[in-house]
Amino acid sequence: MPRLHRLPRLRSTGLALAVAASALVLAGCAAPASPTDEPSASATDPAGEPGASEAPAEPPVPFEIACDELLSADDVYAFNPNFGAAPGYEPAADGALGIDEEAGTACGLLNQTSGALIEFGVATPPEGALEQRKNDAALASKPVPTYGTPPEVEGYFTVAGEHGEAQVFSGPYWIVVDSVDFVEPGDAQVLVSSILENLAG
Repeated sequence: MPRLHRLPRLRSTGLALAVAASALVLAGCAAPASPTDEPSASATDPAGEPGASEAPAEPPVPFEIACDELLSADDVYAFNPNFGAAPGYEPAADGALGIDEEAGTACGLLNQTSGALIEFGVATPPEGALEQRKNDAALASKPVPTYGTPPEVEGYFTVAGEHGEAQVFSGPYWIVVDSVDFVEPGDAQVLVSSILENLAG
């Protein structure tokens, strides 16, 4: 009886096994996660949604008003007749820049004699941002009860470098008045009172 030749089949089977083994090895060659790799969303958030645990930032609430509605010509004259509107004004002080960031209205007054600038403005930040502004003012400034009676009006004043800055919170409004001419809270009192009165009217 002739002998059966099984060698080709064995070779074929062995080759198939070798290929399968190679495929398994190659399939397990993904680069290991580095310790610095960011964890997946499912590892940090049970819902599997990235950032779901953090509330999205509220967009600014635009507050547009004419500068002479915040401080009329009579208001400015009563404060100091040497001051008038600052031509080409752009926010520069930290508080005025913050008002601009919150989509508020920032304005400037220029002393026609000394060249000193007063920056003032009003914004209506969203609730969360307004609360943060209050907290920042409370931590960095001194409370000023003469600006108004809390909780209806919360007033603060601070001197940083050469600038004195008044911050006032009333209802939805965040008010900032800043100048190198302000060295104590009373220096901004007349302007703060006028702005509050004009907003209320």
